[in-house]
Amino acid sequence: MAEARDVVRIPDAKVALSTASVYPESTATAFEIAARLGYDGVEVMVWTDPVSQDIEALRRLSDYHRIPVLAVHAPCLLITQRVWSTDPWTKLQRARAAAEKLGASAVVVHPPFRWQRQYARDFVDGVWRMANETDVRFAVENMYPWRYRDREMLAYAPDWDVTKEDYRHFTIDLSHASTSRTDTLRMVERMGDRLGHVHLADGRGSAKDEHLVPGRGDQPCAEVLEGLARGGFDGHVVIEVNTRRAMSSAEREADLAEALAFTRLHLASASSPSSLSSPSSPSSPSSLSSLRAPGR
Repeated sequence: MAEARDVVRIPDAKVALSTASVYPESTATAFEIAARLGYDGVEVMVWTDPVSQDIEALRRLSDYHRIPVLAVHAPCLLITQRVWSTDPWTKLQRARAAAEKLGASAVVVHPPFRWQRQYARDFVDGVWRMANETDVRFAVENMYPWRYRDREMLAYAPDWDVTKEDYRHFTIDLSHASTSRTDTLRMVERMGDRLGHVHLADGRGSAKDEHLVPGRGDQPCAEVLEGLARGGFDGHVVIEVNTRRAMSSAEREADLAEALAFTRLHLASASSPSSLSSPSSPSSPSSLSSLRAPGR
């Protein structure tokens, strides 16, 4: 019989597939793949695919594939400036309504672009107001400076580093951390118990947002997952990877299966003290052990 210290402990965190991970295939395909591979749910990226914007269509896909919508990513990208209105607050209101109707517990939102001046000025207070009106978490996502050759443009306001502002909930995106050349483990520590959502992807520090399959870059994907597991994190871990270069649907699905296997492996943390790194190391996974998604 295994001793208590050797028991593998699986946290309550659910592993979801972002519908963006199957691009250029459709939102509907993402539900199908998530169900076939054994994901716990999906995060819907609301973008130019009409199905991603249609709550009833999403509900039918969820019911048909028996795969829940766990989160809604508001249309914050450059290519979605006209999706669900041109007014950014309307976009967030519609994202909240979609999450509530679909049973999702989180809305992911980016900080404003700097040229959205009024929106940026009101953003921190406005997100708090919206969060106070619902049980849905508004989890603000870390971004990165835009770089071209030796030039750097600060495209987001109040800041791409969301830990500099007072938000109730954060999303950590490891690919964005790589692009910003941030110490990911320290950013996770700064988020602390306000970390409610994770976008898992890898990177190699390129100026381009890479979103590699976890384990194919130099980000501490395993360490973050193991630290979350030890801290009893019960938010969602969302696989958000770029599979556009896949030569076939089968290759894309293999990448997504690999990402899921990696995530489940490192979320299953052994509780044996001998398996933990020294707590004196600032980048040790054990330094993340206090993390737990905030209660709703």
